[in-house]
Amino acid sequence: MRVLAVLFAVVSGLLVAALPASASPPGLWRLTDLAAQRVEIADQVAAAKYGTPSPIDDPVREQQIYDSVSARAPGLGLAPADAVRFFRAQIEANKVVQRGLYTRWDAHPAEVPSPRPDLAVIRPVIDRLNTGLLTELAATSAVRAAHSCPARQLVAAGVTDVVHHFDALHTRALGTATSATCLG
Repeated sequence: MRVLAVLFAVVSGLLVAALPASASPPGLWRLTDLAAQRVEIADQVAAAKYGTPSPIDDPVREQQIYDSVSARAPGLGLAPADAVRFFRAQIEANKVVQRGLYTRWDAHPAEVPSPRPDLAVIRPVIDRLNTGLLTELAATSAVRAAHSCPARQLVAAGVTDVVHHFDALHTRALGTATSATCLG
């Protein structure tokens, strides 16, 4: 799968390079990159929570996100249920990273980040990413509804994986994050 992603990334990169400078990459590039940024910030969330009473699962915070997304979706032309489904995938991806890092840190305590990040500083960054994701979700509605969406998403995820230099854990989380991108 990793070889396929790299191959897609190379071919896609060549196609994007052929675009005029004024053109933005077509399709799902920005949405997938924002999802990757949200996957990356999961490292900081894990470091903030690890070894504290704060659990990985935070139903209250998760519901706040779902309620916010659901309320904002219609104003962007999105079905609330579709927006919530997409954000459930984002939150599950974050949990994939947190659980993976907890396992790693339990086995290798010297790798635990220090000092511990502050969730009060991290959450506004996540909120900004969520706003960007919701806006981009609306901007890509037609692409996400198209028959070609799964193939486009596979290419976008492959390119994003390479660009962000993800390890296996973060690649798996990106797959989770993008699993609810397409509408069909």
